[in-house]
Amino acid sequence: MSELLVTPAQAEAVDRVARFIVRFGLTIPAILSLESMRPLSFVGSQFMHVLSPSIAAVLPPLGWDDLARLLEDRRGLEYVIRRIEQLDEESRAS
Repeated sequence: MSELLVTPAQAEAVDRVARFIVRFGLTIPAILSLESMRPLSFVGSQFMHVLSPSIAAVLPPLGWDDLARLLEDRRGLEYVIRRIEQLDEESRAS
């Protein structure tokens, strides 16, 4: 299996969402939700494309679309989960 290539725009979108999750103490609920959607990650990413017009309050539309494209691959979901865990560990250490 080839390595997942994450673009800088995708990494920035993931970091923005992960920081939001960690800041509000939602690490465990977010990880549980993401893990439970793992079998449907592609369907979820397509739903994100449908929601693009209304999500502009949280992410710029391009960031949302970058995140949706990342989640089209199941390895992208693992990347998001790991990044949330990393930022959570960093926040607990500081």
